[in-house]
This record gives sequence, C-alpha cells and structure tokens, in this order.
Amino acid sequence: MTVTRRLAAAALGAGAARLAYRELTRRQPGGSDTWTRKNHRGEPVTLLEGPALVAGAAGAIALAPGLPPKLRTAAMLAAVSAGALGSYDDLAGSGSSRGLRGHFTALAKGEVTTGAVKLLGIGATGLLAGALVQRKPVDKLLAGVVIAGSANLVNLLDLRPGRAIKAGLIAGTPAAALSGTGAGVLAAGSVGAAAALLPEDLAEKAMLGDAGANALGAALGVAASARAGRGGLLLRAAAIVGLTLASEKASFTKVIAANPALNAIDMLGRRPVPTGPE
Repeated sequence: MTVTRRLAAAALGAGAARLAYRELTRRQPGGSDTWTRKNHRGEPVTLLEGPALVAGAAGAIALAPGLPPKLRTAAMLAAVSAGALGSYDDLAGSGSSRGLRGHFTALAKGEVTTGAVKLLGIGATGLLAGALVQRKPVDKLLAGVVIAGSANLVNLLDLRPGRAIKAGLIAGTPAAALSGTGAGVLAAGSVGAAAALLPEDLAEKAMLGDAGANALGAALGVAASARAGRGGLLLRAAAIVGLTLASEKASFTKVIAANPALNAIDMLGRRPVPTGPE
C-alpha cells in the first residue's frame, strides 16, 4: 500500500505538470513576450515551466493519498506561496540586485526589491509551514529554516539547464523511497512533477525560473522536515545555511565545473558547452 501511494503521487505530479505545461504554452497568459527570457547562451526560453511545476506539485499535494491533513496543508502553503512569490519576482523583477546581500543591502537603503519581497514572503510562509509539521517551538523554527532555505537553495542552482531539477531529484528520490509514509508521498509527488518537465529544461526550451525552483525546494523542504528529529533538523538547517552563505562568496557553476563527478552529473543530457565563439 505504501509503495502504491508513492507511485500514485509521482504519477499525479507528473501528469498534472505535463498537462499544465501543455495548456500554458498553448495559451501563454499575457502573450509569449511576458514569459520569454534569455538563457545562459543568450537564447530565448520560456518561464512557463515554472508555473507548470507549481501546478504539478500542487495537484499531487491536493490529491495524493496518504498525506496527513497538517502535512498536506503545510506543503500546499509552502509550495504554492513560494511559486507565487517566485513568479512575482520572475515577471516584475529588474535583476538590479542579486543574492541575499544584494537584496538586503537595497532594503537597508530603503529600496524594496521584488527579490526582497520574495525572500521575506518565503521566510514567513516557511515558518508557518514548519509550525504545522513540528510540535516544539525550537523544532518549528528549525523546520521553517529548512523549508524556506530549501526553496532559496534550489533557486540558486537554476543557472544551467536541468541543474535545479537534477538537484531536486537527487535530494527527493531517496526521501520518496525511504521516508515515512506522509513525507515519502509528498516527496514522490514533487519528484514526479519535476521529472516530467526535465526534457524541456535539458533541451533549453524552458526553465524553472524562480517560480518553479522555489516551489520545488519548498515542497521538498516540507518533506525533509516532516517528523524529523531535532538532530536531523539541525543538520539540514546547517547544511542549507552553509551552502547559501557559500553562494555569496563562490560561484556554484565554477565549483561544479571544477569537480569531475559534479560536472558529469551537471552535463548529463545537456548540449555541449561552447568552447569558442558560436
């Protein structure tokens, strides 16, 4: 029964994500220019993959069997809020400030960036979701850090085709297979939605953007926090905070490129990196 529920959640996430992507790209709310951006090669890609992932994850969370009510509510709150805030930043952001330092430096000067709104909003909803999945005050706080931090961390990886989704699959697949029933079902639904959109991402036709990356990270963060002990929460929170702070000093792209194993995973299924003028 447990395996069946996880497989059902994965199928629901994948099916909802594919359906949403098909319908969104067919109709393109606001027109194609609203959603088109340039990728790392300077080529146009659509951001509609992000809302499609949000829809897929939300569909799985809403319909998957075996999710306790509080966990279902926490996951829906975290994923949908992160997706909505991410979409706001995708569509309204100027890109003038980047990273935690950039957004909070601007905030200290009285400039409220879309990125700051997103970060503060995800922080608040992450804490609310954490309060639903844990019982003790300290554990609620730690769970909130894991959820909000996971949302931000996956977004930091969304700089090359497939990278953020691969990270989500690497983190989420063991959770889907090995976690307790509720957390495993939640992780399975999120993994299914992400995996279903990987081909377009790798083909450089679409990208997650902040909407998809933040939603994927938030959902997996809730799964990682559900029923975790304090030691596990501390380890997860410390790792996420450490990686986030490291991103302010070092380029993840350069670190990955310099490590043969990480680079092999990063390049799997991708077009070759150009070595000269194209």
